[in-house]
Amino acid sequence: MIHTTGIDVGTGAVKTAIFAVDGDQATWLVRRIDRVRQRDPYKLAEESWHAALDEAGLTPRDIAYVATTGEGESLAFHTGHFYSMTTHARGAIFLDPTARAALDVGALHGRAIRIDERGKVLSYKMTSQCASGSGQFLENISRYLGIAQDEIGAISKHGSSPEKVSGICAVLAETDVINMVSRGITPANILRGIHASMADRLNKLLKTIGSIDGTVMMTGGLAHDEGLVAAMQEAMAQEKVKLPVRNHPDSIYAGAIGAALWGAYRHRRLAAQPSLQAAA
Repeated sequence: MIHTTGIDVGTGAVKTAIFAVDGDQATWLVRRIDRVRQRDPYKLAEESWHAALDEAGLTPRDIAYVATTGEGESLAFHTGHFYSMTTHARGAIFLDPTARAALDVGALHGRAIRIDERGKVLSYKMTSQCASGSGQFLENISRYLGIAQDEIGAISKHGSSPEKVSGICAVLAETDVINMVSRGITPANILRGIHASMADRLNKLLKTIGSIDGTVMMTGGLAHDEGLVAAMQEAMAQEKVKLPVRNHPDSIYAGAIGAALWGAYRHRRLAAQPSLQAAA
């Protein structure tokens, strides 16, 4: 048995996961999330790792592989780094073995990833950074409306007459919201309209990655936005797409999960082939 760590350094938060891995059996020991909030994300990642080790009763020497993803490649103590699309794919499979697509919606972009039963990436497509379908855009809007981020989903679901915003540029979308407020549109209808616009964009991404035969698992920070999840389900139902769209209580950890599990796989490969270990 070995212990591995996955650390996902994102724009808004650092996610850390520690696993005990014995062959094909992976046991999740510790998970933690630390919001960046204008702090140094790399210093925060190191602090988070040591806090997770303390919680697991482990030391750095007990960890066979420290795998990073997201913006974590510059962490001095990491063993290896994995691209975030591969870690979210593997994390989605861990959370739901029926997943055949991961819909990663983070602070700066949305990304649709088609995967196989092993968590291998088959194809993917992502939004541009200036697009309005991102967590940062939604955070800006919630701040303008004077609403806490964790209230967005519940408020959105009360909207009865949603007004959609511009679907491409975040600047134009924010202008739309300002105009809506001046016209007396309620926050619930504004937020539901934003979620509907985001869902349209994400649904279009899913269509570009090829045929999906299984669950679409939402990952990333916005996977826990119940208003967005409901909007995705509604958008797909309207187009008569019979694919289940789900989230998981641990969806935000998908990148860290995948990093830890791919780290365990790479460690086994290196241990089995000394020539690869020397090259690494």
